[in-house]
Amino acid sequence: MTSQINPNNINGNYPVAGVPNDTQGMRDNFTNTATNFQYAAAEITELQTNGVFKAALTGTTLDNNMSDNLIYAVKLNDVSWTYLQNTATLGTVTLDYSAGQYQYVSTTGNISLAFVNWPVAGSAGSIDVAVNITNTGYTLTLPAAVSLGTAGVQGFSSSVITFKATGTYFFRFWTADGGTTITLFDLNRPLLGSAQSNVGYATGAGAAVTQATNRTTGVTINAACGAITLFSAAGTTSWQSFTVTNSQVAATDTVVVNQKSGTDLYRIHVTAVGAGSFRITYATTGGTTTEQPVFTFAVIKAVAS
Repeated sequence: MTSQINPNNINGNYPVAGVPNDTQGMRDNFTNTATNFQYAAAEITELQTNGVFKAALTGTTLDNNMSDNLIYAVKLNDVSWTYLQNTATLGTVTLDYSAGQYQYVSTTGNISLAFVNWPVAGSAGSIDVAVNITNTGYTLTLPAAVSLGTAGVQGFSSSVITFKATGTYFFRFWTADGGTTITLFDLNRPLLGSAQSNVGYATGAGAAVTQATNRTTGVTINAACGAITLFSAAGTTSWQSFTVTNSQVAATDTVVVNQKSGTDLYRIHVTAVGAGSFRITYATTGGTTTEQPVFTFAVIKAVAS
């Protein structure tokens, strides 16, 4: 009997009409095909899960979360950042780093900032914050972790910032240890002592006050420098003193006081410097003119160690 052979089946695995044959090869082909489809499905699923896309794939939601994985040797152009307008306007305002690196806060009272979700220690992160001060009576309190970059910041004393004018103030907060230590940057105001002249304060750092009642009445002037107009009275050679309450003053600071104007000549001493105040003691060299002399002062920041 003559065998019938399919010339296209060199392995003898394909069925031939009317001839007994082994179909194992066909079954293996189907198995391999199914396995390959499974591999393809797994690869497509992995791409959908781990890929970065310009737009969402059909039937999916776009999620380009990099999960803090490293991207390097990148050249960027036309980049924008997430901007968040916080709804809290007084009391504690919590700034969530993961919600956006540019955030805005308006005030209807005193506010205290708090930070959450900083990058883990070893990775640096910063938040730029615009604070709209709508009333000069409102203060901004910073957390104790904000311990670097505060020297010379206008209105800063013991973690509290006071403001001499309404407006929007911009600050940057930076950390590389998960928020344990935070550095403050005042972005739209000069630091105290950073005037264009050799040494001194920029415009806006000073203030003025007039003494009331008598020449031993205390005054309040929360500025790093300024002018104090004394109560109208006759000069005397007897020593007199009054206390200047000033949130800019630390116990280790040096305060310099001079006579700016007045007919009588005054001997002036700073006889006590404490946290938030200093005392001026003065007397004339002999004059008794009834007038309102002006004393000017400047606070020189200093430390004891």
